[in-house]
Amino acid sequence: MARKLALIAVLVLTALAVAAQAVPMGLEDALAIFQGDRVVVEYSDQGCMQLEAAIEALKSALGAPANLDEESEREVDAFFVAPEERDLAIKLSQGYFTMGVIFADGRNEEEAAYRKGKHWGLKSLRMDPDFAAVEKREGFLAVVSREANAPALYWAGLNWLSLGNFDRLAAVSSGVVKKTIAMLERVVELDEAYDCYGAYRVLGSIWGALPWLPLGTYRRDLERARTYLCHVVDDPQVCGDLPPRAVDPICAEYLGNRRVFAEFYLMEKGLWGDAAAVLQSIVDAPIGDTYALYNANAQDDARRLLAEVNRHL
Repeated sequence: MARKLALIAVLVLTALAVAAQAVPMGLEDALAIFQGDRVVVEYSDQGCMQLEAAIEALKSALGAPANLDEESEREVDAFFVAPEERDLAIKLSQGYFTMGVIFADGRNEEEAAYRKGKHWGLKSLRMDPDFAAVEKREGFLAVVSREANAPALYWAGLNWLSLGNFDRLAAVSSGVVKKTIAMLERVVELDEAYDCYGAYRVLGSIWGALPWLPLGTYRRDLERARTYLCHVVDDPQVCGDLPPRAVDPICAEYLGNRRVFAEFYLMEKGLWGDAAAVLQSIVDAPIGDTYALYNANAQDDARRLLAEVNRHL
């Protein structure tokens, strides 16, 4: 009898989950999930379903057909989106990045999410006729230096870079690293505080994660990583020789800044004790309300990294 009741409970919960996933979300509810540079859902299966529903609502609002191949840059580029709906395309890019970095289950799902996010991000940039014309005439790097929409650059760049992380040597040789660095440096010029100084955080991670190469511009440079990451962390021992940085205090609550500092600078330098202390501070910190989704994910990452760091202590 107990086994039957347990089975019934599992079936009921499964049915409720499927029903929740099947209920369409309206555009107003979808937009409420995107609060500026943040996606506000729970760090849970329910939160994942909410984000998936929001993505579907955004595509529906744009009139995207069910057979649109979002993993094809050509198809997404060819799909018409009215200029006044550019922000919806940017939110799709942001939503897919969040799906990839937080909720994707395995490499295939991650790659698919980042690829879709990259295509919608580039679409949001090319919706500006001037961008498309200058890109065709002078090339991508030339037009990036003139683009004024920081969120469009940021989310397109993060998705593109995340795809490149699966093969970093290929990302260097194909120009992906060069292009995404240019996009993020332009974001710094336009709105350096966006996503808790996210462009600095990501630029630091790039220079700390590039392959060790004997020659070339785009190879690992931990000193350059340090100068970027010291924009987002307060560590007098590491950053004391650099000019003081004015950072919004709220960003001290964003645990991802410390996580990237530990992973792409302290660990790469072999400063295992310092890395352990920073990672432990992340695990011990309150998740808070402002960045709950991202902080919960950062704590999981910190626990994983701590296991690696502890092997060196």
